[in-house]
Amino acid sequence: MLPIISPSELKNLPTKKLIILDARAGKDVYQNYLNKHIKGARFIDLDKDLAEIGENAAFGGRHPLPSPEKFAETLSKLGISEDSHIVVYDDKNGANAAARAWWMLRSFGFENVQILDGGFQNAEKEGLEFSSGEETFEKAGVIKKDNWLLPVSTLEDVENGLINNNSTVIDVRDAYRYKGESEPIDLVAGHIPGAINIPFSENLDENGNFLTPEILKEKYSKLLQDKPQSLIIHCGSGVTACHTILALNYAGLKIPHLYVGSWSEWSRREGKEIARES
Repeated sequence: MLPIISPSELKNLPTKKLIILDARAGKDVYQNYLNKHIKGARFIDLDKDLAEIGENAAFGGRHPLPSPEKFAETLSKLGISEDSHIVVYDDKNGANAAARAWWMLRSFGFENVQILDGGFQNAEKEGLEFSSGEETFEKAGVIKKDNWLLPVSTLEDVENGLINNNSTVIDVRDAYRYKGESEPIDLVAGHIPGAINIPFSENLDENGNFLTPEILKEKYSKLLQDKPQSLIIHCGSGVTACHTILALNYAGLKIPHLYVGSWSEWSRREGKEIARES
């Protein structure tokens, strides 16, 4: 199953095992969900369901992963079973929390997980049915998992991969953040020395839809030629990085490592070098 689905394809999916997740994030996000969401969509919260925020972002970053046990409880609460077909959307073309939800669900063993191409805005434009208020659904049984199944990297893995020149570390933040021109979220501007910058926005066309798998494959194959094939992807806090992991998977390429702590961890960790471009 391809990880991207269009609104027209979503319209025609059988509803028996379908679960739609609204993963929009930001200010007043739950009220926004109550005001308007795709009919039947269930709300999933970035900060509470897709992360377990700690006291010190220098150890884990701004959006550390929850334990598999905690995520299993979230899935149960949302009525998600092992045979569910899950479609996730946000209002940032998958670059906010939708791709993070996709990564976590895939890493939990789900195969039938897709991102709605173009997200909330595209759903409106294509005339999908919307509703408001709470949705009613039953809880599901708890799915037991001891570990995340997709590869993750620690700060030490990133550091060692760069020192030994056996990993390519990709920073998917906007170029101005990578260059250190300014930093709107984290405390320090700049990037991990040795990381290369391929902004996640380059996965999308001018309409905010994903580029085709063929174009994505050609693009990344060209950008990464002659570089170590072991890829580690990061962003600010391990959320938007999942957008590029999704794009690589859509292109038919191997799913790379996710550095969950990302820049929010590296930039706060005492003694870590910070690079900037003038």
